[in-house]
Amino acid sequence: MRLRALLDTDALGLKLLGGEHELDRAVRGVMTTDLRDPSRYLSGGELVLTGLAWRRDAADSDPFVHILVQNGVAALAAGEAELGSVPEDLVVACARHRLPLFAVHESVAFATITEHVVRQVSGERAGDLAAVVDRHRRMMTSGPAGGGPDVVLELLGTDLDLRAWVLSPTGRQVAGAKTAGSALPGEVRARLAAEHLAATRAGRRAPHRVQVGPTAYSLFPVRGGGPRPGRAPQDAPDAREAVLSEWLLAVEADAGDWAEERLDLLHGVTQLIAVERDRREAARTVRRRLAQEILELVQSGAAPAEIAARLRVAAPVLLPGLGAAPHWQVVVARVEWEGPAGPESGTGALAQALLEEILVDPRVPGPEHSDRIAVAHVGDEAVALVPLPAVAREHDGGEAGVVAEALLDAVREPLSAGLDDDGRVTVGVSAAVHSAEGLRGALEEARHARRVAAARPGRVCAAGHQELASHVLLLPFVPDDVRRAFTARLLDPLREYDRRHRAELIPTLEAFLASDGSWTRCAARLHLHVNTLRYRVGRIEQLTVRDLSRLEDKLDFFLALRMS
Repeated sequence: MRLRALLDTDALGLKLLGGEHELDRAVRGVMTTDLRDPSRYLSGGELVLTGLAWRRDAADSDPFVHILVQNGVAALAAGEAELGSVPEDLVVACARHRLPLFAVHESVAFATITEHVVRQVSGERAGDLAAVVDRHRRMMTSGPAGGGPDVVLELLGTDLDLRAWVLSPTGRQVAGAKTAGSALPGEVRARLAAEHLAATRAGRRAPHRVQVGPTAYSLFPVRGGGPRPGRAPQDAPDAREAVLSEWLLAVEADAGDWAEERLDLLHGVTQLIAVERDRREAARTVRRRLAQEILELVQSGAAPAEIAARLRVAAPVLLPGLGAAPHWQVVVARVEWEGPAGPESGTGALAQALLEEILVDPRVPGPEHSDRIAVAHVGDEAVALVPLPAVAREHDGGEAGVVAEALLDAVREPLSAGLDDDGRVTVGVSAAVHSAEGLRGALEEARHARRVAAARPGRVCAAGHQELASHVLLLPFVPDDVRRAFTARLLDPLREYDRRHRAELIPTLEAFLASDGSWTRCAARLHLHVNTLRYRVGRIEQLTVRDLSRLEDKLDFFLALRMS
């Protein structure tokens, strides 16, 4: 802002005492001081406000004004409350050094002037920053020379004092400060992503304001301009798919009272980030194509030699510098919606994007260089080909790579919010294989594991190859009506008895089986006397006409509890 604008603002009550030819000077800030030497706090361009407490006699004015001029101050405003008027020696000193001087009426608080100047300067800085953002967007559109979203986030911090981060739908930090004290903790990122997805699914207007402890955040959606993964440009994305595909800009501030100019600026920032998002989507094209070709060869029953040749071509792209003969894992994912189906192949494309996001998330246990993972999709299913360095399995006893038990833990909260109450994500993980001959079996293994995960309750579920060697492999394939009839015959009498008598027979049965039929261990586990436990088990046997000393009856009860 210019000094002239201060005189045009009646509410400030400023009177010009000198420097009328210097009123086109720019004001970049404001500072209040009564120090004799405030130079350490000056950076140039300030309007300095003073109550004149530093002045003991007329000789003090010239040194004070000289210090201000040496430090590039734009103007001085002196309050009249202390002395009744501005001393003549200060007027003369300012005229000698060509420093504009204003008198501040005693009825006007310095805080009023400070607030006005800060508001004006901040608005102008936002305008300047908007121009920078627009220029940066043009640079990024024509090539990668712009430096990515980190550059514009740094501008937000330095020019507007706004800390900001770009997050993926799962809460992974895409851009923003990663230094100690500046990076967002994982639990905060997951919470912000979950709140954003929930607000978007509910149709609330952005920006979404979220309070995490004492800190307020405002969340802005980042919507890419290109087609969604796996879609032709003319295909309209399902609304639920769009929610789970977009990035978000999290700003550490409450945007509820922001001016339209600042909101427009942040909208421009999200458009800039969207350019980077579309660029990264395009960069995945080669890896997706390689995965698609390998998947088609595996599914069509191609000769192992042909698949191996294709893997040799893919290895340098997917796992550069880590050996030409890695081990491989297969991960299968599926997204399912209740109600009317979305556009054809839509869920497969969404599953592909989500699986890429899950596997690239640094919080998810898995192989190094996980951003090289290739994911294909066929129909409603996404298939990831995960390369593992051969040395990793040798050193880790064959357990390196993606671990189903921990795969979704870090992303469960945001994904559950985005899926709301009408969607599910299920994932299956194969064991690692060391050759092309094993890929077909690994694919089938991962698909079986995904079906096991689909049989479990919850919106976000995963299962691994270890579970395929137990009874859990069989349970997903038992028809629902058979499952219901089997569990009802064994457990309904116990549930009804518990409902009427609060006897806790079902928990007793679970504890008894978990204790391998040991009376003492089960009694200790339930904090019961052994005689009380024997009474309850007797009641269970009486109500069900079964004998818990027989292996067959124990197994029936065990399976009924697992299927219930």
